[in-house]
Amino acid sequence: MNILWVSAHPDPRSLNGSLRDSALKWLAGAGHTAMESDLYRMGWNPVVTAEDYAHDPAHRLHVATASSTALAGGTIAADIAAEQDKVRRADAVVLQFPLWWFSMPAIMKGWVDRVFVEGFGYGIRKADGGTRRYGDGLLAGTRALIVTSMGGSEHTVSPRGINGSLDELLFPIQHGFFWYTGMSVLPPVLIPSADRMTDDGYAAAETHLQARLATLFSDRPIPYRTQNGGEYDANFVLDDTHAPGESGLRVHTR
Repeated sequence: MNILWVSAHPDPRSLNGSLRDSALKWLAGAGHTAMESDLYRMGWNPVVTAEDYAHDPAHRLHVATASSTALAGGTIAADIAAEQDKVRRADAVVLQFPLWWFSMPAIMKGWVDRVFVEGFGYGIRKADGGTRRYGDGLLAGTRALIVTSMGGSEHTVSPRGINGSLDELLFPIQHGFFWYTGMSVLPPVLIPSADRMTDDGYAAAETHLQARLATLFSDRPIPYRTQNGGEYDANFVLDDTHAPGESGLRVHTR
């Protein structure tokens, strides 16, 4: 299989850097092809600009329209086109990052912002004119996985932990990005207590990550509800017959 591994840590000697190198070596040994986007090493520009779309600065920039026009016309920036090509070839996409302020680092958010433009990540239409998203889209069939580290202890991101549950913290990425674009989302890999990591702890983390990679194409994805599966009404509000009396992010998971 082809796996795109996108990582975001400024120091290759970090815990994240070491685990990434180990994971890529393991994937190669298992017969997979790993495509890597090490965003800091690439010097990735995370900022959307008119130059991304060869847009005339004399005219107001409508990002969605400009990006879809550039995508269709082949004038989108070369660095964006290269990353889009990696995504197209990927059977699985892995985002690896340290959890900074309850989200991914800015450079990785900028990778998402610039690569997943209208016509590639969103604004995908069905034959009847409806929008393909939340379980449907160009990336349907692609698997997706987050590998993240945090300085805090694992119990702080448990269902009653003070930081909120891990799945809810990662909901904007897992549901709002992966699932929106059609990818099947696997439960995340968490490396907790990163600032207190011991040699034994690292060995355990490495083994755990490799075990998850071994089941990358067989693990059951998170059972998010599909937009067009009949569970949402015409306004995309969950029907009262599903998760009655409940609200919040968790109602969007079966």
